[in-house]
Amino acid sequence: MGFKVSRMMDLVFASRNKNKIIELQEIFGGIIKVRSLSEIGFDKDIVESASTIAGNSLLKAKCIYDKFKYNSISDDTGLEVEMLNGEPGVYSARYAGVNANSNENIKKLLNNLSGKKNRKACFKTVITLIIDGNVHQFEGLVDGMITSQTRGSNGFGYDSVFVPLGHEKTFAEMQSFEKNKISHRFLALKKTSDFISGIV
Repeated sequence: MGFKVSRMMDLVFASRNKNKIIELQEIFGGIIKVRSLSEIGFDKDIVESASTIAGNSLLKAKCIYDKFKYNSISDDTGLEVEMLNGEPGVYSARYAGVNANSNENIKKLLNNLSGKKNRKACFKTVITLIIDGNVHQFEGLVDGMITSQTRGSNGFGYDSVFVPLGHEKTFAEMQSFEKNKISHRFLALKKTSDFISGIV
């Protein structure tokens, strides 16, 4: 499901996560040209040292703009679980350790929720857009619940254990076009696209 903008905008996406790049391109429907970090010759890790999701999103976009002066876009996403006082939150990507993979993060999450009845959770994405040095941020939220076991093989991250409110499938059981109509990233990007449409 693409968005409509008046003309093509060229943005560098401050992430090397191939899944996110694919999802971003699918959501924007090819109207906005998304360039990867490899396309601009950037191969270093961007240190995510902020204490909030919005802060980490800003760090990534600002790093690329400050270094290359390219208009940039970045996202940071976290899963906030009510029973765990908002964990894993800003540490979602490294919940089970700095080098942990998604399976290890999910295993820790499910272990921490073992026997718990309250499984309410919220996926949060904050998009940062920097155009000509001006910073804009857009937030997308999706409420849902954590399942007791993984379900589905699509998506990435915590998608296989998150069921959005009002649905029966996990994000990982949905096709990309289904997820992209309701996801936290879609909602944040929709706000981003609406903003871009008003300035181009």
